[in-house]
Amino acid sequence: MHVTALEWGITIAVILGLFVFDFFAHVRTPHEPTFRESGFWSAVYIGIALLFGGFVAWKWGSTFAGEYYAGFVTEKALSVDNLFIFLIIMSSFAVPRIYQQKVLLIGIVLALVMRGAFIAVGAAAISAFSWVFYLFGAFLIYTAVNLLRESGHETEAEERRDSRIVALAKRVLPTTDQYDGDKLVTRIAGRKVVTPLLLALLAIGFADLLFALDSIPAIYGLTNEPYLVFTANAFALMGLRQLYFLIGGLLDRLVYLSYGLAAILAFIGVKLVLHALHENTLPFINGGEHVAVPEISTTISLGVILGILVIATVASLIKTRGAVESRSGSE
Repeated sequence: MHVTALEWGITIAVILGLFVFDFFAHVRTPHEPTFRESGFWSAVYIGIALLFGGFVAWKWGSTFAGEYYAGFVTEKALSVDNLFIFLIIMSSFAVPRIYQQKVLLIGIVLALVMRGAFIAVGAAAISAFSWVFYLFGAFLIYTAVNLLRESGHETEAEERRDSRIVALAKRVLPTTDQYDGDKLVTRIAGRKVVTPLLLALLAIGFADLLFALDSIPAIYGLTNEPYLVFTANAFALMGLRQLYFLIGGLLDRLVYLSYGLAAILAFIGVKLVLHALHENTLPFINGGEHVAVPEISTTISLGVILGILVIATVASLIKTRGAVESRSGSE
């Protein structure tokens, strides 16, 4: 897959343009988006992502389009899981709903910048050392095991890590517990101080950094093309702000989502290890020769990922249906 510098430039410009549009059209004036507004723009951004996959198919072929769609679905699923942490952070800082959009959008842009750096490093490592796939695969399997162990407690663990970052920021920066509209920095008695809005943004930025450690190896298990890795991440993050407000009330019902994501990460980890064995050059494995192992196609990968997500979502909704009905009856 050959992507010219011009195509890279146009793609980045379009993505940045969409974020700029999002800011001026929806975030600049503080407000809490309605369900209809969130639903409409979520559909628009998902539609753009799907259309881009069609462009990839037209320009570079169906194989690369399949890799892009598999990466996009995986990153979108991981992003939904991230929303749990965002809810915890917003609640812990008591961020007013009308200002949450600004924190989310800036945090998402920071996430994209950080992931861009990880993508570049990952691409360089893969091109220089094929054995990196062993590391990526092992890390994803390890992450999947940890996710299973922490199921039901992952938000508490994440909250503890975020609180340490915030505590460090408070020691270094002058802070206030009072909000001043949607300002990140304000003045009190003539002194510049950091508002809780900026502290919430730091917590979300740190969480995004940790999320990138999982998501980048995961998508490199589905495609080796940095262009597809970057665009799948960008389009998965785009619209995440709207999704936060759209499904915020449903997040508590997705009780099996973490199990589904653990299964996806483990599956991709195994896929990476098989690919590493197939491309093996390490002298202590099969004498440095390639190992004849089956490889998992992109079509199968996409089917498995979608199947796991459907099962986890349906099982979650069935599991929590009784609790929802009992709450409705008591009201």
